[in-house]
Amino acid sequence: MPEPVMPRTGQPAPPIDAEVTGGKRFFLSDHLGRWVVVYFYPRANTPG
Repeated sequence: MPEPVMPRTGQPAPPIDAEVTGGKRFFLSDHLGRWVVVYFYPRANTPG
């Protein structure tokens, strides 16, 4: 797994490739030129 990247304010977001609801994939690169809000819920699907 690659080292986590924390962009600074004003920097472009790093590439994102994530599994989303329904087993589909989300690629940030598919949304170039559009506003996107990416929300992470770290405890989803985990015990506790």
